[in-house]
Amino acid sequence: MTNQTMMRSALSNLQSNMTQMAKLQQQASSQKLIGRPSDDPTGTANALAIRAEQRANEQYGRNISDGNAWLTTVDSALSNATVLLNKIRDLTVKGANDGALSPAAKEAIAVELESLQSELLSEANTTYLGRSVFAGNSDADAAFTSAFEYTGAAGSSVERRISSGTTVRADADGAAVFGVGSESVFALVQTIVSDLRSGTNIGSSLAAIDGHRQALLGQHATVGARHAEIQRAMEVNMEKSVSLEAQRSEVEDVDLARIILDLQVQQVSYQTALAVTARVLQPTLMDFLR
Repeated sequence: MTNQTMMRSALSNLQSNMTQMAKLQQQASSQKLIGRPSDDPTGTANALAIRAEQRANEQYGRNISDGNAWLTTVDSALSNATVLLNKIRDLTVKGANDGALSPAAKEAIAVELESLQSELLSEANTTYLGRSVFAGNSDADAAFTSAFEYTGAAGSSVERRISSGTTVRADADGAAVFGVGSESVFALVQTIVSDLRSGTNIGSSLAAIDGHRQALLGQHATVGARHAEIQRAMEVNMEKSVSLEAQRSEVEDVDLARIILDLQVQQVSYQTALAVTARVLQPTLMDFLR
């Protein structure tokens, strides 16, 4: 082996050592295992797949949050409507006792029923971010007009995708909850008020009130089930978010303590190689000429 061959071999080894040390320095400063796709093609492909799944999971998270807000609004409106309908029933029972009530007392009950009817209509027209929660995909400002006409889009619904294969309805069917037209709970209260003022016994309206109460409670139970489902989806989404971040970190991020240790070892190795090379390749052409 000639002196020139030894020199080339030593320089090649030193250059390889410097390249590895530069790579470790770059990883330590960026705290990333992959600086460019060519560093690790397989790792790059895995990182891209994980990041795509993270973006999808983040979108599902936003959908879940929005759906949860919708259902919370619907649940609150249905709870308030149930309370109002119970009050309407109590007043109807009281107003049906013709023998114990004077015309002035009946008028007082009628006025109170009108107030409750107005509050019930207000709950039926509850909105979230400017959209009615009981009108489906309709863009109407209110689900019910002052004449108790339903403005919602029949058969439509507001849905939110909460996972790759699952959607949840976020609104409620106003027609099923409150009824429509002359069959609505608002028209029923108006009829009760008219009968009170005309002297007609209103006891027969109790069955109709109970029917509306059952319909409202049934819809409320359905909304509660969907709300529970979206709450579970929120927990799953958060857990998946943590899991995906751990996977991404494992593929992309460096173990800083290990990188620093490897860098120190590489630096020692480089210094040692320099020292050994300097000792081995000390002879020069002048040494041979002498």
